[in-house]
Amino acid sequence: MEIRDRKSIERVSSVRRGAAARPAAVPAAATPRDVLEVGGVSEAELTPNVRRALATLMAEVDQLRGELSEARARIGFLEKLVDEDPLMPVVNRRAFVRELTRMLAFARRYAVPASIVYFDVNNMKQINDANGHAAGDAALVAMAQVLVENVRTTDVVGRLGGDEMGVLLVQADQAHAERKAAELAALIEARETIWQRVPIRLTVAFGAYAFAGSDSASEIIEAADRAMYRTKATMKRVE
Repeated sequence: MEIRDRKSIERVSSVRRGAAARPAAVPAAATPRDVLEVGGVSEAELTPNVRRALATLMAEVDQLRGELSEARARIGFLEKLVDEDPLMPVVNRRAFVRELTRMLAFARRYAVPASIVYFDVNNMKQINDANGHAAGDAALVAMAQVLVENVRTTDVVGRLGGDEMGVLLVQADQAHAERKAAELAALIEARETIWQRVPIRLTVAFGAYAFAGSDSASEIIEAADRAMYRTKATMKRVE
């Protein structure tokens, strides 16, 4: 994957504007006659002034409906903005912890195992020093894309720190999490990012931790983090 400049790693957020809920009794484009039919009053019983007042009222109602729809779309956009990492197509730490907490409640209630995998990039400082922080950012974006593309839609990928990412694996025990972590690590290392004609490859250390509802969210993240550091220490001894 070739990335030539910072513009190549910028993402554009889109907003899906859903139709606003409308009262069942009055159609979306209600007219004075529609209102009269609902109210049981015939149009002939109204004076011209009342008809004009009703028409003005209906126009104001339509305008308010449009403004409400725009406000809802704006709220949805802002909620998405609060949850997303500003650089990568993944959730930020706040949203990741929230989803982990929800999964904890599910695991406690139904005794269903789940796991998280904690990834940390090796030698990120050297990559930034040699190629610049923009190159490092591009490589991290590529890593995030690998994770998102190779997990289930029910799983959650989040950025937990500068070059640290987590994956919440739903209905996954320890063995499954370790296998998936190794698979994802291999895919990350196989992905090459070209930054201004310079090839960049990442290697990662990872730790997996399975839970069934007895731990807190912070304890689970810390346990996976410790497992990751044990892997990193082993990798350094091998080097």
